[in-house]
Amino acid sequence: MRSNDEKFKSILEYIDRLDHIDPGEIPGINLYMDQVLTFMNERLSGTQHKTEGPVITKTMINNYAKNHLFPAPVKKKYSRDHILMLILILYYKNVVSLSDIEEILTPLGDRYTGPNAEPDLPSIYREVFSLETDQRERLKQDIREKFDRAKETFPEAEAEDRERLQLFAFLSELAFDVYLKKEMIELVADELRNEHPDNKKHK
Repeated sequence: MRSNDEKFKSILEYIDRLDHIDPGEIPGINLYMDQVLTFMNERLSGTQHKTEGPVITKTMINNYAKNHLFPAPVKKKYSRDHILMLILILYYKNVVSLSDIEEILTPLGDRYTGPNAEPDLPSIYREVFSLETDQRERLKQDIREKFDRAKETFPEAEAEDRERLQLFAFLSELAFDVYLKKEMIELVADELRNEHPDNKKHK
């Protein structure tokens, strides 16, 4: 069994391997559903820890469209804006509900997609992901501090129990951090929802 230090090292290595799709990588022509699935699953297969199945499926895309999370395809074809919206949905979907994602992303689809949008969605996407490099380093520093604090817990426990309990303390601190951030996102989504309680646009 690997030690906690070895487990932590693998976490840092995983963070360094994570990547995202740049808008320039997306084909410049509109794609049919099967082409979208091939591109997304090939490009994003290494960005998720669990890769037993495809990252995205036809059913998922149809469900996102049904829930108004991005504009409808044009003549069954998906543009670069569609693919960028799908990427953003994938980032959010493991954190908050589809209803909250709709509140957060619908304004992007309504206002910043299409040939005349200013700023356009690729520009917004690049701006948001320009924060990633610094965020990645801050994240690594934050989890180092959490890991070091966890290693100070349960000092009186036997060696095997101490290792197990310190790992539990570290994971619990990570979970609490995720919980708080999830609550923050949901709070803002609720505020967005309450700003337009009579909006029937997508009903």
